[in-house]
Amino acid sequence: MKEIIELNKDQARRFLLMKQGLFGDHIFHKKEGALSYIRQAGCIQFDPVDQVGKNAELTLQSRVRGFKKKDLQTLLYKERKLFDYVDKELSILPIESWPYFKRYRDLCRERGRHFEGLCALEEEALNYIERHGPVSSSSLPLEGSIRWHSSIHWSGSWEGKPVKASRSVLEQLYTTGELVIHHKEGNRKYYDLAARHLPEELLREKDPCIDEMEHIKWRILRRIGAVGLLWNRNSPAFLGIREMDKEKRNEAFEQLEEEGRIIEVRISGIRYSLYVLRDDLELLQEAKNDVSSRRLEFLAPLDPFLWDRDLIKAVFDFDYSWEIYLPKEKRKYGYYVPPVLYGDRFIGRIEPVLKDGRLIVKGFWPEKGVRRTKKLQKALERTLKNFARFNDVALDAEHPFRSKIFRPH
Repeated sequence: MKEIIELNKDQARRFLLMKQGLFGDHIFHKKEGALSYIRQAGCIQFDPVDQVGKNAELTLQSRVRGFKKKDLQTLLYKERKLFDYVDKELSILPIESWPYFKRYRDLCRERGRHFEGLCALEEEALNYIERHGPVSSSSLPLEGSIRWHSSIHWSGSWEGKPVKASRSVLEQLYTTGELVIHHKEGNRKYYDLAARHLPEELLREKDPCIDEMEHIKWRILRRIGAVGLLWNRNSPAFLGIREMDKEKRNEAFEQLEEEGRIIEVRISGIRYSLYVLRDDLELLQEAKNDVSSRRLEFLAPLDPFLWDRDLIKAVFDFDYSWEIYLPKEKRKYGYYVPPVLYGDRFIGRIEPVLKDGRLIVKGFWPEKGVRRTKKLQKALERTLKNFARFNDVALDAEHPFRSKIFRPH
């Protein structure tokens, strides 16, 4: 008989939050905790916008006690336990994932051959870097431009817009794996030879997935593990799995269920079934206990927990959208407004900004029914103090529950 797990919404909320390390006591601590969480999630998204920290940093600060921004840079560019690559959009991944993306590096290398003159420029760039060390697109002396765009994003057309030759070549060599990002200065990337920074056995390792379907299954398992529960539907949580269409997704889910690696979960009041990793069954059983949490956290807009906004709306009754790309006049809240999680509920949205060495709260929009209790105010102010410390600034004296910034929904 097919194995099916029944949950109510309270249990589903607790499980998802426990899985994310956002419920109760912290389970991730400092630099090693950051690495552990990224290994669990498979990847976290990189976004260059830095309003109060970049998305990857915000993702970690909400669940890793004692996390500092420099910890991520150390893991990426000193210890090389993480690397930058395209997964779910631009992402940060654990280095052990490197072999699984060999098929993409090979694909990029093959597609690069369609551009006349690119191979010669690649050789010139590699020779220069061999002699001079890390370079950026502004310091690599290649003249001209190429009608090109990043090969990992190609969807059939070989034509691209004219791009500075140095940038084109560096990005191509990065996607094919000859180069890695050595470090960043702001959002400017400096590249160096991968062989200088990654073990030779890792660079030579074969793709662990024997065929495309095994690769798709590996990607699906990672995405389920990143969120905690996912359904077999067209979901933003599956972005970046470019070879997967509906038919292949259905086949992959069917095989994973037959193999016992995922289990169907039905949640009362939600129309569609979801799926959980078999490895998470013990945690799921723990979530059935009626326990509470008083953690209050500000989440990153592109946090893995929020990848499927429809799922968040269905389970938490919270309708979140990121308004950063909307014109100002069309925004309901603000430019960079993270959601606020308190216990097992989303209680609102907050707009923090950094100005003159201070953390300022421009607005707080509570969800309907959220009351200004002393307990909630203390939790919010405690999180704001920690958030200011994370950004190495002072907290502005204007508290978020004073009338001018406490804005009704």
